[in-house]
Amino acid sequence: MASNTGQTLLALLTGAAIGAGIGILYAPDKGSKTRDKIGKETKKAQKRLNKQIKETTSNLNEKAQKARLSFEQKLEDTLSSASYKADDILLAMEDKLESLRKQNAKLQKEAIVEKTKTKAKKATA
Repeated sequence: MASNTGQTLLALLTGAAIGAGIGILYAPDKGSKTRDKIGKETKKAQKRLNKQIKETTSNLNEKAQKARLSFEQKLEDTLSSASYKADDILLAMEDKLESLRKQNAKLQKEAIVEKTKTKAKKATA
């Protein structure tokens, strides 16, 4: 977009310069009148250029604002999604940990029972 705007501004300035040059070459008026006309045309061209710059700046600011808001919304959505996923992962890990604790407790009971059986066999033997 910036390249397109630059080309537009360059075309505007080139057109103004060519128009002024042709006006000078074919001017039927005195030099002072011609200079006045050139001055007026230059001011008009400058006003048009300033207006174009203001419009372009305004458009760029507006598009930048929209892009910033869009980025912020996407970032917020991504962070929210990541937060939910992290919560799901934590819940799954807590469930797995509880399962492992139960399995560990079962294995410890089995080990105690096995030790007790071994001691009983040794005592009766």
